[in-house]
Amino acid sequence: MKRHSTWSILGALAVLAVIAVVGFRIFERPIAMALAKHFVARQMRRNLVAELPRGLHIGLCGSGSPLPDPTRAGPCVLVVAGERSFVVDAGSGSTRNLLMMDFRVGDLEAVLLTHYHSDHIADLGELLLQRWAEGANASPTPVYGPVGVADVVKGFNAAYAHDVGYRVAHHGPETVPPSGAGGEPREVPLGDESDAAALVVDDGDVRITMFRVDHDPVNPAVAYRFDYAGRSVVVSGDLAYSESMIRHAKGADLLAHEGLQPALVQLINREAHRQQRANIEHITADIPSYHTTPEQAATVASKAGVGYLVFYHVIPPLPVRLLYGAFLGDAAANFDGPITVGEDGMLFSLPQGSSDIVKRSLL
Repeated sequence: MKRHSTWSILGALAVLAVIAVVGFRIFERPIAMALAKHFVARQMRRNLVAELPRGLHIGLCGSGSPLPDPTRAGPCVLVVAGERSFVVDAGSGSTRNLLMMDFRVGDLEAVLLTHYHSDHIADLGELLLQRWAEGANASPTPVYGPVGVADVVKGFNAAYAHDVGYRVAHHGPETVPPSGAGGEPREVPLGDESDAAALVVDDGDVRITMFRVDHDPVNPAVAYRFDYAGRSVVVSGDLAYSESMIRHAKGADLLAHEGLQPALVQLINREAHRQQRANIEHITADIPSYHTTPEQAATVASKAGVGYLVFYHVIPPLPVRLLYGAFLGDAAANFDGPITVGEDGMLFSLPQGSSDIVKRSLL
């Protein structure tokens, strides 16, 4: 009797399973459509800037470098000051990250370029396109940079000229106003001094300062400081150890600084030699000379008296977190504040009227 009861239960379960499978097959499409409708509505409602507390915020839309890293897009930093937003550099894949971080690219006020290495401008065309199309912007995106920015923006505008024509013809000038396509270069003059600085924006609300850094033979190369509502962040771009950075980052709440760990790059160099990859061997021997080690960046942060150090433009790739300790080396011995190895999608919030820095991930 007990065995018969067990078989009855198993049989009933089997029948229920068949019914469930058949039912799912019948209703699979309407269920999928209902889920899709939910996800689309949720995505359309999202607006990162509107959801943030008043203050200064930076998001890592790209924390990587030219070396391929499956977890990191090319260098890109979103800076939100109140309701205003700026992007520093546009590395490969960073525009897609911005969209996945729920940032409404159509609301972007300006792009600021640190220098014209390919990994810092690779996604500029896509960023300009998304800002134009998403926001129906009637004016091109301001693109700030040191001398040379006009050449870069002109090149992207030319490369995207056919695409602009196609989109206007397809969607109409009311949706994508032709006058808003592309970028408008805004060159910021800088003196020749190694620590020369100039104001990019200073309107009583947001103050953005551009200043020279050492990335020789890349010249000019600059970094940016953002001051808003009593809070401040600095974004380094690429540079070797720099006294200019120490001067201009004085007292900043947060420093987003590039970092190259020579001990890890040397592993690539040695393997390239072993595999007879001569060009990679040569390049990996060269690059440490114009980048900053994590230990040096920590010294810069300490001397500048910044509150928090975040690494982005991470070299070499760190596809797993177990490598973070090897990347940082002895950085913690040189800086007694918090240190974070940046990852794509990280957001650091500096609320107005507070000394707090709140970290969270958007991806």
